[in-house]
Amino acid sequence: MNSDLRIEDILASEGMYVSTTVGVSMYPMLCNRRDTIVVRPLKEGERLRKFDIPLYRRGEKYILHRIIKVLPDGYNILGDNCVQIERNIPDNAIIGVLSEYWRGEKKKSLNSFGYKLYVRVWYLMMPIRLVYKKTRAFCGKVYRKLFKKSK
Repeated sequence: MNSDLRIEDILASEGMYVSTTVGVSMYPMLCNRRDTIVVRPLKEGERLRKFDIPLYRRGEKYILHRIIKVLPDGYNILGDNCVQIERNIPDNAIIGVLSEYWRGEKKKSLNSFGYKLYVRVWYLMMPIRLVYKKTRAFCGKVYRKLFKKSK
């Protein structure tokens, strides 16, 4: 495959993009280099809904995170394993949307009861997760400062 080919080009020519995931920002839903994602392009004028998982570009990187709030002209987006909400991502930055994913040989449906339950529980726990992760990061920073080994 041509390394200069962008995901946008693949979506336009093939009607879908299939790849393994890289990174931990959507853990535990998507596991780094283990799960296979299928992204479809958006239809003309299509707006996404809360909890959809768009693929968008930030600089040279492609990001696949969950919509937590739909705005009149964009979205607030957060990775399942992230603490920083990305605010006001415009509609025109969205390249595609996750339509399904595979864990090994097993297809995971985004329409299943289990998935919908996971999404809602994960979303309701968001404030607790954010406080926990920020507190843990702060404590780690303090610990390293206090007990830093001198060279």
